[in-house]
Amino acid sequence: MNIPPLLVKAKRPKGEDGYKVFSVRIKEETVAKIDKIAQETGRSRNELIGTFLEFAAEHCRVEE
Repeated sequence: MNIPPLLVKAKRPKGEDGYKVFSVRIKEETVAKIDKIAQETGRSRNELIGTFLEFAAEHCRVEE
C-alpha cells in the first residue's frame, strides 16, 4: 500500500503577517465606549481599535 507523505507547511514566524502586537493603557470610559460600539456593530474590540487608529493616522496633522 502506497501512502502519500503527510505534508506540513512551515508556519510564518510571528510578526511576518503584517501585524504587530503591543499593549496600550486607555481609560475605562474609553473601553466602555468601544465595547458599546462593538456590541452595536458586531465587530470585535480589536477590529474597531485598528480601524480607529488607521483613520486617526491618515487624518492626523502635526503642527509645529
